[in-house]
Amino acid sequence: SRESFSQSELETYLSQHFQRMDLLKFIEGQDILKLEAYFHSGNWFYLIGFPKESIKSFKNFFEYFKGNESKLKDSERNNLLIKQFVAHGLQAENYAKLGMLQNAAQQHESNIEFTKSLHNVYYPSAINNYGLFFYWYKKDLDSAMVQFKRAYDLTNSGFPNHSLLGSIRDNIADVYVDKQNYQEAKPLYETNFKFYKAVVNEETLKTDVPRLISAGSQLVMTNVYLNKLQEAQMALKSLEVIIKNESQKNNVNPKSRLEYLQAKEQLLFGQGNIEAAYDVSKHLKHYGDSLRDVADKADLKWQTEFNDVTLDRIALNFKINELQKETQIKSQRAKLWITGSISSVFIILLLFLFLSRHQHLINSKNKQLIAEKNLENSVLKVNQLHSEIESKERDLSDFAINLIQNQEWASRLADKMEAYKKADPSDKKDLLNDLEQDIKNKITFDEDTKLFFERLDKLSDAFYSQLVTNYPNLSKNEIQLCSLIRLKMDSRSIATLQNITNASLNTSRYRLRKKLDLPDEVNLDDFIQGL
Repeated sequence: SRESFSQSELETYLSQHFQRMDLLKFIEGQDILKLEAYFHSGNWFYLIGFPKESIKSFKNFFEYFKGNESKLKDSERNNLLIKQFVAHGLQAENYAKLGMLQNAAQQHESNIEFTKSLHNVYYPSAINNYGLFFYWYKKDLDSAMVQFKRAYDLTNSGFPNHSLLGSIRDNIADVYVDKQNYQEAKPLYETNFKFYKAVVNEETLKTDVPRLISAGSQLVMTNVYLNKLQEAQMALKSLEVIIKNESQKNNVNPKSRLEYLQAKEQLLFGQGNIEAAYDVSKHLKHYGDSLRDVADKADLKWQTEFNDVTLDRIALNFKINELQKETQIKSQRAKLWITGSISSVFIILLLFLFLSRHQHLINSKNKQLIAEKNLENSVLKVNQLHSEIESKERDLSDFAINLIQNQEWASRLADKMEAYKKADPSDKKDLLNDLEQDIKNKITFDEDTKLFFERLDKLSDAFYSQLVTNYPNLSKNEIQLCSLIRLKMDSRSIATLQNITNASLNTSRYRLRKKLDLPDEVNLDDFIQGL
C-alpha cells in the first residue's frame, strides 16, 4: 500500500501530517483530540517504518496524558485504556528495532504493570508480548518460554475461547521447534490448526486466516521433521483446500502464501521428490524476492521523501527566523533613526551650550556602528552554520542510500549462502568459488570506485565550483552524477559506478532535473555538458 502512493501524493501526505501536528500547540483544551492525534501519529509512523518519529509521538501521547489526566472524564479515561496498552506495546517494538533493548524491556514491564489491574485479556497479552521480546530480540528461549507459559495459564483460565490462546500456543510451539523438540511442538500446532478453524478473531469477527494457514504450515513441517510423511501429506491437502477457498475471497496475504510454499517445499524434499521440490523452491525464491523488491523500493521512496520534507521544514524554519531577525533589525534601525533625528535637532539647538559634549556624541555613534557591524557578522555566521548543517544532512542522505545498497548486496550474499547450504556436495565447490569471487569483486569494485571518484573530484574541481555556486542544494551523489554525465558516459556505466540499478539511476536523473529546474524540452546531458 505504501508503494501505491504517487510522488506528489506522498510528498503532500507527509507534509500535511507534520503541519497537522504543528497546529496542536495552538489548540486550547480539546484534550481527547490532542491525545488521539499523538496516538495516531505514533501508530502511523510505526506502520510505515519510522521508529524514531514513532517514539517521539508516543512520548508526546504519554506526557500529555500524564499532565492532563485530571481534566478527563471517567468515560474518556476508560476509552483510552486500549490505546495506552497499544502505545506501550508499539513503543517497546520501536525501541527494540533500534537496538535499545533496555528501553524496550522497560516498556513491556510498564505495560504488564498497567494491564494487571484491568482484569481483562490485555494483561496476558502484555505478558505474551514480553515473551516475544525475549524470543525475537534477546534470543533467550528459556525466558521467553517462562513468559509464554505464564500468559497461557492466565488466558486458558480466564479466556479459554479467545484467539489469544492460539497465538500463545503457537509461540510455545515455536520455542520447542527452535530447541528441536518436535515431539512437543506437533500436538500444539495440531490443536491450533483445529482451533483457528472454529474460533473467530475478536476484532474482525472473521476466521483468522493468516494464523490458520501458519498453524497448518507449521504442522506440515513438524511432521516432516518427525519423518511422519503420511500425516504431513494429509495436513498439506487440508491446508491446500483452505488456501484455494480463501484465495477466491482475497483473504490470503503474501506472508501466509510464503509459509504455505515453504511447508510444501519441505514435504517434497522429505518425500524425495527433488524435481518438484526444486520447482517450488524457484517459485518461493521468485515470490520472496518480488516482495522484498517492492518493500525495498517503497522504503527508499518513503525515506527519501521523508528526508526531503524534513529538510524543507528546516529550511522553512530557518527562513522564518531570518525574517523575524530582519524585522527586528528594521525596527531597531527605525528607532535609531528617530532617536538620531531628535538628537540632531536637539544638538543644533544647543550646539553652543554643549560643545564640551560633542566628542562624547561622536564616540557614542562609533559604538553604535560597531554594534551594528557585530550584529551583521553574527547573522553571517548563523547563515554559514545553517549551510553546513544542510550539507551534512545531504551527506547523511547519501550515506543512507549507500547503506541500503550494501544491505541489498548482503541480502544477495545471504541467498547464495542459503543455496550453498541446500546444494548437492558435487555442486558446492562451484558455488563456493562463485561466492568467493563475488566477495572479491565487491572489495575490488569498492576500492576502484573510490579511487576513480577521488581522481574525478581532482579533475572536476572547476566544474564542481561552478555547479555548487549555481545550484547549492545539490547533494554529493548528484554532483558526482553531473560529472559522470559530463564525461559522456552511458547510463549502464554510470549505474555500475554508483552501484545502483538503472531504475534507481532514472530516479536520480529525474530528481536532478527537478533541482536544476530544467524544462521538459531541455536535455539533461546537453545542459550539463554546456556548463
